[in-house]
Amino acid sequence: MIGRIFTVGGFTLLSRISGFARDIVLAAILGAGPIADAFFVALRLPNHFRAIFAEGAFNAAFVPAYARIRQQSGTDPSKLFADRVFTLLFIVQAVLLAAALIFTPSVISLLAPGFSQDGERFTLAVELTRITFPYLLLVSLVTLYGGILNALGRFASAAAAPILLNLSMIAALALAAFFPTAGHAAAWGVFIAGCLEVLLLAADASRQGALPTFRWPRLDEELKLFLRRFGPATVGSAGTQIALFADTIIASFLAAGALSALYYADRLNQLPIGVIGIAVGTVLLPEMANRLARGDDSGARHAQNRAIEFTLLLSIPCLVAFVLLPDLIMRALFARGAFTAADAAAAGATLRAYALGLLPFVLMRSAATTFLARGDTWTPVKALFFAVVINVALKVLLYEPYAQVGLAFATSVGGWVNVLLLTWFAHRAGLFAFDTEVVRSTIRLLAAGLVMAAVLWLAHAPVRALLAGRAFQDELALAVLAVIGAVVYGAMVMALFGRRWLARFGAGKGTGPQPPAQLDVG
Repeated sequence: MIGRIFTVGGFTLLSRISGFARDIVLAAILGAGPIADAFFVALRLPNHFRAIFAEGAFNAAFVPAYARIRQQSGTDPSKLFADRVFTLLFIVQAVLLAAALIFTPSVISLLAPGFSQDGERFTLAVELTRITFPYLLLVSLVTLYGGILNALGRFASAAAAPILLNLSMIAALALAAFFPTAGHAAAWGVFIAGCLEVLLLAADASRQGALPTFRWPRLDEELKLFLRRFGPATVGSAGTQIALFADTIIASFLAAGALSALYYADRLNQLPIGVIGIAVGTVLLPEMANRLARGDDSGARHAQNRAIEFTLLLSIPCLVAFVLLPDLIMRALFARGAFTAADAAAAGATLRAYALGLLPFVLMRSAATTFLARGDTWTPVKALFFAVVINVALKVLLYEPYAQVGLAFATSVGGWVNVLLLTWFAHRAGLFAFDTEVVRSTIRLLAAGLVMAAVLWLAHAPVRALLAGRAFQDELALAVLAVIGAVVYGAMVMALFGRRWLARFGAGKGTGPQPPAQLDVG
């Protein structure tokens, strides 16, 4: 399993690195003004709906069902199930796309009402959204193909697909002079990326003989069960997006640049969430689903505990860096071109607020897998409901005095509420318990993180003073502090755990999908 996590995490890291290159180009060309705000709204809308109807809900309901059918009934029944789901998904997304293109002005008025008072941003947001929204249909197909491949133990192409989005947008922005605005160039880059991602994953699925085709979605028992689980999973994904919609709605009333500060801070915060949290959750879901389908409940719990250890090992250094060095990080990465030092300071304060919720967000996918791998999509919804209520209430209370920083802090609080409730529900149902090894590991990793934080805090001022006045002083300071932090944290982990504990992460193997069981037809 750890080997697959490294595969997904490695490609996700490449995606994030190319994403940072994309964001550097965006910051330099778009800055944090009206065109940038309009583009980020146009980008957020298809992404919100994608997270509701595609990645979040779809993976939660489809992957365990597909893995179970393939394990228990064989290849042909699982192919039939995938074909019917593919047809249903395509029809629903096509209808949603048509409605969104027709009613785009109304959608923008609803989700970014502050833009209605600014004719330039409103008109531009409508134009750009009509270009980006077809990405929803394309990425929904990518999600289906990726779910099938993940259930078959193939993770590379699905993890690599987002790289195409970043490269496509960079290429489009390089040609921005040929478009009405740089925002139009970036929007067309999103659309082209969707087409490329579909081709990449469809080719991989076709090589595995698992590419779904159109087949009328007859409501047999398996499809009915999928829909019953897809419903609450959609509600759960919608809950998360409601909180993000609230960010967009409220930030549209703030001064120009607030949406951009949220975007750049969230992009950095999403680095460990994507490379670590989502990578672990992506591998853990089919791993646990396959184990549970074979009746290996203890093996599923063991895999989950080890995944939590691995997640904490990699995410604690990111938490320390984002809390202690957010301004330096923002200046080093983005403060050039149209992105000013003031923009970097605003985004840095927002990043620190997001970082307070980093640990629950990287652990959330692993915690929810307790239920999703067993086909229970309702319990995560219950936890999320309370988290969203608290999240949105705090946003309303905090946005006026603290602007976008208050919105980010509310998001962090909601993350803690969600993961704590998931853990409590799982423990109460007897589905999960932290084993002794996880508890000991967590205490030691937190100690290593505290030592790293103390050293960085002491080293920050001397390093900045040493490099003052040099070219690229912020970039050099960040690099030096990153090396110091990595050495200190690595040394502490080695001293507290030893080589044997670390070696099992390097050599860990997953069980992978097993051959389907032979049916007794006698």
